[in-house]
Amino acid sequence: MHRRQFLNLLLASTALMLPWRVSAAQIRNARLWSDAEKLRLVLDLSGPVQYKTFTLSAPERLIIDISGARLSGDFSQLPLASTVIRSIRSGPFGLGDTRIVLDLSAPVQFNSFLLAPQDGQGHRLVLDLSNLGKGAAQIAAMAPLAKPGEPADKVHPKRDIIVVVDPGHGGKDPGAVGAKGEREKDVVLSIAQRLAKRLKREKGFDVKLVRNDDFFVPLRKRVEIARKHQADLFISVHADAAPRLSASGASVYALSEGGATSATARFMAQRENGADLLGATRLLNLKDKDPMLAGVIVDMSMNATIAASLQLGNTVLESLAGITTLHQKRVEQAGFAVLKSPDVPSILVETGFISNLRDSRRLVTARHQQAIADGLFNGLQRYFEKNPPANSYLAWLQEAKNTRPA
Repeated sequence: MHRRQFLNLLLASTALMLPWRVSAAQIRNARLWSDAEKLRLVLDLSGPVQYKTFTLSAPERLIIDISGARLSGDFSQLPLASTVIRSIRSGPFGLGDTRIVLDLSAPVQFNSFLLAPQDGQGHRLVLDLSNLGKGAAQIAAMAPLAKPGEPADKVHPKRDIIVVVDPGHGGKDPGAVGAKGEREKDVVLSIAQRLAKRLKREKGFDVKLVRNDDFFVPLRKRVEIARKHQADLFISVHADAAPRLSASGASVYALSEGGATSATARFMAQRENGADLLGATRLLNLKDKDPMLAGVIVDMSMNATIAASLQLGNTVLESLAGITTLHQKRVEQAGFAVLKSPDVPSILVETGFISNLRDSRRLVTARHQQAIADGLFNGLQRYFEKNPPANSYLAWLQEAKNTRPA
């Protein structure tokens, strides 16, 4: 019943964003607070609104366009010091709309949603800002800016971006087997090892392999390994079989909490989900929370993570397009158990179909394995250059570039 009530609220909030004009509302007040988990900005509204958000880079900005609303309060009293928000600007936009611009010191993952009147509070627009790749953000713990005359590298932690690479199958589970006995578990282990070596050579990255030899790892354990290492990214590498032997080419998958985006995606998820599914509520340590609150936290975190995973998947897919044929030119989605980490962006890459004779011949060669590994690396690197996690070396490089005198 709790989950049903939450879904009804979610549907009501979604309905407020449908493309029709509502009567003029006022943005009456703004509140900001942070803890070890997130930085939250709440806009108090006089009535329902529709809105959209997007980000811009160089410099980093988060834009909120609120339709049919005008600003009656201001943001001058908000405690922005020691947060990722440098400043907040606002002004009229379009016909009776208001644009709010958050000037940021670093890229962020954000989640936004509307709340209907409840417990004595009116309509609200809520924005949660978090470290990209982490459902539980640590914005409040971001490093301070360097003092005048103090080198920036003395105050910035410049941590490595942690990538967990998962070679699918292994040990008693050979995965798919080709016509000449080629085993998926061997092919993907080689590709994963090559990708790991490439990542280790790049400054600012650290990599962990789920397995570095031929042994079996349950699906539950693979996700736990990623969370144990506080991964910024989880990538599972496969070379599966398809129902049709003619199916060929690489594809990228992200998690779907609903139905699969295609019959192939559904087939692949069912094939890979041989192990038991993972309980995201347990992973987020929400056992002691009210069931409805726990459901809200999991859903919010999972939605943000899926959005980041789709963005990552598109970048990787574009990179692979220059190396091999693509089975699908978009990121597919299905309920892959191995992707069900609620706070780590995760993708599954089918490097090709070992059931296809042409794909299989290429997948077993060192040259093609290295090309695939290089393509995966290039995609990951491009993604993180656009979305560097807070406190990372890449974030420091971007901050230094943005603050360099013109």
